[in-house]
Amino acid sequence: MVKLDIFSDPICPWCYIGKTLLDRALESRPDHPFTVEWHPYQLNPDMPPEGMDRRSYLETKFGGKEAAFEAYMPVVARAQEAGLDIAFDKIARTPNTLDAHRLIHWAGIEGRQTPVVAALFHAYFQDGRDIADHEVLADIADAAGLDAAVILKLLQSEADRDEILARDTGAREMGVTAVPTFIVAGQHAVPGAQPVELWQKVIDDIAAQIATGT
Repeated sequence: MVKLDIFSDPICPWCYIGKTLLDRALESRPDHPFTVEWHPYQLNPDMPPEGMDRRSYLETKFGGKEAAFEAYMPVVARAQEAGLDIAFDKIARTPNTLDAHRLIHWAGIEGRQTPVVAALFHAYFQDGRDIADHEVLADIADAAGLDAAVILKLLQSEADRDEILARDTGAREMGVTAVPTFIVAGQHAVPGAQPVELWQKVIDDIAAQIATGT
């Protein structure tokens, strides 16, 4: 197996698009060699615990309403190309994602990381749910086969907060400056939401190398 490390944030639309395209490539190559691990990267590490009104957040980040609209036009276009109809109108708040990353970490221990990541993306971008809310996170955990009561208790504690923050800092120190960032076999960085065809070529190239022992 070949390790595919993915640095991502569940409120990042490019990460949602990137995962969708990667998934299609993996589905088209059912014998792909990848074993996937998701890693924390907060787009807004200084976000208040209660989050922010989304409109205020976007206008502050991009410098006004028109600038925010222009910044999101490529996102909407690329999402539509990928067959994703993101319900931006349903998203009322931009959350702090530290607890969502803690959930992803715990899901990894149970071998349920990717389903939880997928559920977080869907909850935020399709349903407009607040993925900083502990009840929402526990519900997502339950649907993915985790023990919701245990997850809720962990969320209400300080469990693994420092570890997630340290891993986030470590990602930046190793040169990750934007997400999604994919690291293939611990060596090759593939930044951004890449097309299905690129991932198919990567998979085919790896398969050829394995077959020839190179």
